[in-house]
Amino acid sequence: QVQLVESGGGMVQAGGSLRLSCAASGRTLRHYALGWFRQAPGQERKFVAALSWNWNGTFYADSVKGRFTISRDNAKNTVYLQMSSLKLEDTAVYYCAANPVGTNWAAWANPRGIGSWGPGTQVTVSS
Repeated sequence: QVQLVESGGGMVQAGGSLRLSCAASGRTLRHYALGWFRQAPGQERKFVAALSWNWNGTFYADSVKGRFTISRDNAKNTVYLQMSSLKLEDTAVYYCAANPVGTNWAAWANPRGIGSWGPGTQVTVSS
């Protein structure tokens, strides 16, 4: 099992940028595909982005393509989400997620398919 802790959330004006980090402990990240979900008030938790352990697969939700970039540093056991051109609708709690290598990528379509979660970090985009 891997433990995940997010950081870097906060308040930013629309059009601005923010970088989230997720530090992992318990096992090295090369055993996991990593990603991010978000949950806005009153809404379900939704997929944002995911990245395979060896960078061969990178996936984004249509709503963030071209604005968000997911990356990872296996040596630092950390995954990042660089968010640019932020919009009001990006306001949400952002959760780091991990699934063991070999898990079908279809599992990322549903929060119930995720094996490990961080506690979340709030991102608020203001006008």
